[in-house]
Amino acid sequence: MIKFPVSSKKNEALERSFIALGIRDEDLAESFVRSGGAGGQNVNKVATCVVLKHLPSGIMVKCQKDRSQAMNRYYARRILVNRLEAQIHGIRSTEAKRISKLKRQKRRRSRRAKAKMLDAKRRQGEKKRLRSKVSET
Repeated sequence: MIKFPVSSKKNEALERSFIALGIRDEDLAESFVRSGGAGGQNVNKVATCVVLKHLPSGIMVKCQKDRSQAMNRYYARRILVNRLEAQIHGIRSTEAKRISKLKRQKRRRSRRAKAKMLDAKRRQGEKKRLRSKVSET
């Protein structure tokens, strides 16, 4: 397996997960394209974005997290491992959980829920108003 510019622990952990999931380097099709976004001249000149495809499952990962191509290769492999684990073990990935939570948060409230919330706010305001000092006139 390729050694990436991360700690040996992280390299070993990635290698162990590759072995556990039965992923071989021959099963991966890797290509590089130009990144976009932050990174300045480096990302405009060098193909730092990594496109990784796991041929047996057809899962495709695109990573342009870092300015360095070597780090993006590492990140792409980690993302691939997470997706394969989720697919094999049927686990809802943390990414899917995060996305569904955002969708729930952005969803519009029903009329009843909105009315209940406004009623609670009104009651709280009334409580606070009753706490105020009584003017002596």
